[in-house]
Amino acid sequence: MSPALDHFYTHPIFGAGITVIAFAIGLQTQRRWSWAQPVVITTLLIIGTLLLLRIPYASYKIGGDLISTFLAPATVALAVPFYHHAKRIRHQLRPILIACTLGAIFGILSAGLVAHLAQLPREVILALLPKSATAPISMEVARHIGGKPELAALASVLSGLLGSIIGLPLLRRLHINADIPTGTAIGTSSHGLGTARLLRESEYLGSISALAMALTGIITALFTPLLKHWPG
Repeated sequence: MSPALDHFYTHPIFGAGITVIAFAIGLQTQRRWSWAQPVVITTLLIIGTLLLLRIPYASYKIGGDLISTFLAPATVALAVPFYHHAKRIRHQLRPILIACTLGAIFGILSAGLVAHLAQLPREVILALLPKSATAPISMEVARHIGGKPELAALASVLSGLLGSIIGLPLLRRLHINADIPTGTAIGTSSHGLGTARLLRESEYLGSISALAMALTGIITALFTPLLKHWPG
């Protein structure tokens, strides 16, 4: 690789630029085929570009990290639809809180149990425990209890991605159509990606999911450290 190209590929604008372009293509693809998932398309396009041009991941990451800095503010911004519908949701806070608590605890324990039965290394198990929380929270929780933050982020994203793809169709097939159960289930299990999916259905559904996502993140952050001595 020539010095000029090496300098270009390591410039922050390159990594950030191809990420934005790839995501724009993903959105356009979804407009044509509703089943297409922009995050998957973006990931595949970025990987393909790096492999085709033989660009080291470390070079891309310099600019890719610029995008990551917006992850936390974007997550906080999901509180806006909740604010718009706070009066409607207020009367359902108790069942939502109970469902989020049970869902978060079950998600933590089930991930740990499956990983333990698969005889995965202890640091991997600890990274998988907070997968039900959104990535910024799961990374910090994993770092605190001794797991790998990068693996925690991957598990969180994959969990959200899977839920955003199959969550709503699965609930509909089970004849779960009410707004509160739907929003709570998606927000608890699929956090940001699932919430974004529901926001395309209706802002009210998205607001319930955003609340569930926030509650699940808090519960996960409080409960997971109690399992930091999980046997490996």
